[in-house]
Amino acid sequence: MAFRDVNARRHIGLQQLSSLALAGRTLLGPMKSCKFIVDESTNQSTLIGSAVRLIESLDLTSAAGQLLNETIQAQNKEFKTGMSTLLFLIGAWSNAILECLQQNVPVSAIVSVMSEGLNSCCERVQCLQISIHDVNKELCSSSVRPNAFKSKTCQIGCDSLLNPQIILCFQKEISASEEVIPINSCSYQEDDCNSNECLVSPLADFGSIASLVKPVGDKSTSVISGSGVTTSSCNKQKLTHSRYFSTLGKSHFSSQQGFVTLVSPEQATVIKHFEDKPLRILLMDGDLTEQYRHLGFNRPCNVRTILEHPSLWEGRAGDLWLSSMLDILINFEVNLVLVKGNVCKNLMERCIANSILVIGFVTRDVLCAFGEVTSTQPVTYLTQLNASCVGSGAQVELWKACDGRAMDLGELVPVRIKVQGIPLLTAVLTTTVASKVQLIEDQFWTLVYRLHHALNDKSVFLGGGAVELLCLSHIQMLAEQPLQPANKNAVKEFHNLWLAPSATEYKSVVLQALASGWKQYLSVVMYNTAKAASELEACTTVDHHLKKAADCGSPSAYILKEFRRDDLLRGCSGPFADHGEGLKVYDNVTAKMEAWRRALDLVLLVLQTDAEIITGPKRNQLLNSHMSSEFMFL
Repeated sequence: MAFRDVNARRHIGLQQLSSLALAGRTLLGPMKSCKFIVDESTNQSTLIGSAVRLIESLDLTSAAGQLLNETIQAQNKEFKTGMSTLLFLIGAWSNAILECLQQNVPVSAIVSVMSEGLNSCCERVQCLQISIHDVNKELCSSSVRPNAFKSKTCQIGCDSLLNPQIILCFQKEISASEEVIPINSCSYQEDDCNSNECLVSPLADFGSIASLVKPVGDKSTSVISGSGVTTSSCNKQKLTHSRYFSTLGKSHFSSQQGFVTLVSPEQATVIKHFEDKPLRILLMDGDLTEQYRHLGFNRPCNVRTILEHPSLWEGRAGDLWLSSMLDILINFEVNLVLVKGNVCKNLMERCIANSILVIGFVTRDVLCAFGEVTSTQPVTYLTQLNASCVGSGAQVELWKACDGRAMDLGELVPVRIKVQGIPLLTAVLTTTVASKVQLIEDQFWTLVYRLHHALNDKSVFLGGGAVELLCLSHIQMLAEQPLQPANKNAVKEFHNLWLAPSATEYKSVVLQALASGWKQYLSVVMYNTAKAASELEACTTVDHHLKKAADCGSPSAYILKEFRRDDLLRGCSGPFADHGEGLKVYDNVTAKMEAWRRALDLVLLVLQTDAEIITGPKRNQLLNSHMSSEFMFL
């Protein structure tokens, strides 16, 4: 992509990072402005609302751009949240460092002071953590009513966890009740959740079931694919995939026990005969085709292949295979076959005619879930089938929406396959807008992983800008303190003595540059969420709180008091203005800290790389050489 205002005589890498990060500015905060990405080769457009999808769609040919992509992808792979914050801080700190360079601040001073300043801030904000146990106690005693947010827009702040009373929650013992859990009109976003009607459930209800969430394997090959997630406790549940139905509105969002998938109308006619009947189930971990061979298969060396793929309609060999496979299924009284890969179309038709339901492209995680509860091992070929490979107790039914009505989507019909006690949940995501498919799925998984990280960390940060505001207050205090080796109180603020004398000289300038990143972050979030008419007004509000925190004598106590009053960085035009007391926003701890560290690490890496290119270890030697006219030093 083209970079605007890139000065060839300055640090190109930092300018490129700043320019790339600018594209994601509107994605920051709970009321982000989504973007349409158009594929020039197909002219198809996709709606995105996350930094990950934005970076994937950009042409990152420069070295700095590739490093940016790797950093964003690393955050996404580990946390699935915090990418918009990461992208923004990369841009903000790149600009701040460029300003330091304009003031002739040495690179060594920038690196040492910023690194130590961030470490100090990370230690300082630990006092704003609150344990999940305390959050749960607060929820149980909260006066917030279920309908308090009806017909309102409830938001989850950037990298934040909204009060778990109004967050997606799974039933504690779904395996026993097998009830549908509606997610009423809730649109998930990478950094927020827009909900007209929100489920209310104490954290205790889902704390036991979602105590651990982690990827479990392959992505789904369904209509849309999602990363596998395991939630485990004494009642282990696996949320392995999500399903997208294109003709249903978002009011049909739900999570259900078992495996929800799409089948043809012909297969649906078979299912109608199966409803409420226990079925014998077979699992296959490969393709159900005549030509399929498992990975590592070695052909006999003394056999010459005449024809690799004979047509099933041109010879008797194909018919013999079809008849043989069908006989095997009939002899073992198999009613349901779940296949990991592709299924032969002709065999599918014959199975339908004999009331055998065969479903292809089922993920390995789903096969494992059914295998665990039915004590069934998947087979690679039907010829391997024996009595111990066939399970029992499976049930198939037409999928029903929250109102209990069976759904017919025209060309495809949604169905649900379940077994009593199966540790498997399917999230059903619906929308009438095809271009929102990727957006909705990204939003959903981000929300699930936020819950996971909160429970995994066993604590959360106070949200709503509390952590960033304390960082600003702390940096302000450090910048105003002269740091001398004899000053023991000041030295305690850091782990070392600034590494070099030059660092002490430029300490205040560099710390202010570090603080500017968080200040811009808060200002842009407030502006994007309409809490301020402009970023300048937002900056004024932040400065006002910083002054009051300093006057208070204990910035953390002031921030905690304002948070409890729901008055921290809030304006009358904010999205929470009409919700009253009781609505709390929390941030993930580890994901936020890592986003900060990754942002600064990348910026400092590019800074030092640029500095090496600009100055070089042998700059003076080259300048004095006869070839100096051939070089242009930046």
